[in-house]
Amino acid sequence: MPAIVCTAKASYKKQLGTLEFTDTHLQWTQDGKKAPSVKIPLQDAASLFCSKEGAAQVRLKLGLVNDDAGHNFTFSSEPQTVALAERETFKSELTNVISRNRSGTGAAPPPPGAVTPKPPVTANASLASSKPSTPLTVPVSRASASRATSVASDGRSPLVPGADAASDFRLRKKVLMSNPELLALHKDLVMTGQITESEFWEGREHLLLAQAAVEAQKRGRPGQLVDPRPQTVEGGEVKIVITPQLVHDIFEEYPVVAKAYSENVPSKLSEAEFWKRYFQSKLFNAHRASIRSSATQHVVKDDPIFDKYLEKDDDGLEPKRPREEVADLYISLGATLEDHAETGNERDITMRAGRQRGVLPLIRKFNDHSERLLNSTLGDSPPLKRQRAEGDSQDSFSQIELEDLRDPESSIGILLEMQDRQRYFEGQLMRGVAAEQAPSQPVDVSAAYANLRRELEGWDVRFNQLRLERKAADTALLSMTQNVTARLDTKTKKNSLPPALFRQLTTCQTAANEFLRQFWGATCPPPTDTPFAPSPAQRSAKAAKMASYLAGTREKVDALVRVAQAEGVDGTAVEVAMKPVLDAVEHALAFYRTKNPPRATQHKLA
Repeated sequence: MPAIVCTAKASYKKQLGTLEFTDTHLQWTQDGKKAPSVKIPLQDAASLFCSKEGAAQVRLKLGLVNDDAGHNFTFSSEPQTVALAERETFKSELTNVISRNRSGTGAAPPPPGAVTPKPPVTANASLASSKPSTPLTVPVSRASASRATSVASDGRSPLVPGADAASDFRLRKKVLMSNPELLALHKDLVMTGQITESEFWEGREHLLLAQAAVEAQKRGRPGQLVDPRPQTVEGGEVKIVITPQLVHDIFEEYPVVAKAYSENVPSKLSEAEFWKRYFQSKLFNAHRASIRSSATQHVVKDDPIFDKYLEKDDDGLEPKRPREEVADLYISLGATLEDHAETGNERDITMRAGRQRGVLPLIRKFNDHSERLLNSTLGDSPPLKRQRAEGDSQDSFSQIELEDLRDPESSIGILLEMQDRQRYFEGQLMRGVAAEQAPSQPVDVSAAYANLRRELEGWDVRFNQLRLERKAADTALLSMTQNVTARLDTKTKKNSLPPALFRQLTTCQTAANEFLRQFWGATCPPPTDTPFAPSPAQRSAKAAKMASYLAGTREKVDALVRVAQAEGVDGTAVEVAMKPVLDAVEHALAFYRTKNPPRATQHKLA
């Protein structure tokens, strides 16, 4: 039974109860019930908040490692001075717990029934004995999370070329905040001083470059046509939310509105009155991207200011605004007259524009919008000039030739580098000459035919006697069935490990993988060195440092096995789960010992 340190009357979610602080948990029990409704392990405590002095209610909020919302308790003892004193007692105890959790020295107590001659076995306690240690559970608060990203890059230049130190720090922070797993790894290794900031980001430069590319990408103009949609609110009123971006889009899409604004605001109308009358005018309905807008113009009332800016509908066969560029008749779909002049056929009227005059303004509005969208993408650069020779059929064909429709050119392949190429080809040549000079023996056709007939005699009888053994096929099918069954069982089997132990296993595995990455990066560096690449002496020192970290992995796994056994879990499951990591660590250590054999001790003779 855990010992109770302090207790107080407190309400939780407007339910009265008792708040208790033990040496292992913070628990709250509702009045009238025996079992606690809220039970929080002390190692999960991450942050603490209290109500201000003089507040109507005495409150305390405890944030957890994976839950910033946490739990809120209201002390209900009377008078309020007693509640304040009880809150301060809990605050003092929880502050000490959170400090231990942040420093990584807090050790979780053993579960009931775990009797060992040594001190209580925990993952953190075992790992503390190895130097340097990798804490398996490092609960941190949001404040420490923000400090985790503010570690200096130990004086080295920014990892992103052309970026200053402030931009490099901002990119690292954004990458960490967008990747919770990487942020947790940064806290466990960099904040504890096991590896430096620059070592952590070695090999992860692509993440920073990708983040820099995302930020440098300029957002293009939206392709949607500007068409504010009225919204109906309570009371049947209709409103349109006007934002600075909407005003900019309207002025850019409809210059006539910008002209009306400059001529009437603020001399004749205020800005609010201008937009209110604009959205109620025929000019607004003429600009709407709907064919029904022409029908509403007969319902909307006249406006003496906006009506003078109305333009006649562009519903003629020829548009009012001619295109700046001359269309190429060679690929123009509208050049039907020239196509039929030589054949003498009747004029093609199937694609004649203007059959529905009411649709033409809307179509040309979409075309104009698309043209403006493309022009904004091209920028201020002039259009490409195409020089064509009169009567040049090759140049005319190139106008409609698409590169994607061409056959891919055959590759010559990659040249094979050979040490003694001349000797190889000389040997090939000599064998060919020898084969040509060898005397050829004549083939007796009749004898070969007779031999073939003898071999084919009775083929039907032998074919009927052919029997295939089913043993090989049954064995292969059984093996595949067992493999699929094992995979299905592994996928559907629930995780039987306690959450705290599973979190410690994940942290240990992640830390070991990072040490392996750092070790192999120092031992076998990439061929392309950066200007700030470490020297061979620095790589050798880093490899020795990481090898010393990896040497303690076996001890950490053994500590996790003992923790699992103390919690009633089979230790074999932990060993099986960590076996790939241990094999990789043993392989790395064997490679390091082979490359750096221990020096023999020399004794000086007197």
